[in-house]
Amino acid sequence: MAEETPPPTEDIEAAAAEPETEAPPPEPHIPPDLLLFGKWDSTEVEIQDVGLHRYISLKPVLIPHTSGRHSHKRFHKSNVPIVERFVNKLLNAGRRKDKRTRTGKGAGKKAHAISVLKRVFEMIDFRTGINPLQVLVTAIENAAPAEETTRISYGGMAYPRSVDVSPQRRIDLALKYLAVGGVRAAHKSAKSIEECVVDELLLAYRNDPSSFAVARKEERERVARSAR
Repeated sequence: MAEETPPPTEDIEAAAAEPETEAPPPEPHIPPDLLLFGKWDSTEVEIQDVGLHRYISLKPVLIPHTSGRHSHKRFHKSNVPIVERFVNKLLNAGRRKDKRTRTGKGAGKKAHAISVLKRVFEMIDFRTGINPLQVLVTAIENAAPAEETTRISYGGMAYPRSVDVSPQRRIDLALKYLAVGGVRAAHKSAKSIEECVVDELLLAYRNDPSSFAVARKEERERVARSAR
């Protein structure tokens, strides 16, 4: 039988000199109950506006419904997840202007509003591939006015005066404009309310002036600049 020839020593030394590549560490497993609707992670969302950072709650929740546990505490709505605050604005978006109570068309239908928002987020994820929570937060930042006007009396006359807007009110106004813009676009339209809300959020995410929320913000700031 023919003897087997040993491999050359140069190949053995080259193989020994090559460093062993370490396997990449496994990605941390996130429990499904910490993902919004079991799909989207809120911990990877970035808030660019420093003034709004502490007032936008990105606490991980599975379902955005806290049962009103913060409703009787002053300024504690900043602890409510920002997704639930947007759902609450959707409930109020269809009410008439002469009504101060929550008696609009969608009042009391929070479970339905949550299911609508879930479909909205699925459509945003399908269209853009971006985390829908990031789209919502960026849309709020682009639609939040920094200035508005108030009326002051001096010598028996009332004058408009430009004032800065507090961060909490900035978020309230942005959420209101986004919800009203989506609901109004769906009124007497062939599009569903989910499609209209998706269009409004994506336009505001891109800071497009054709967005209802961005247009209202720019109008409010323009009036404030003229009253400086």
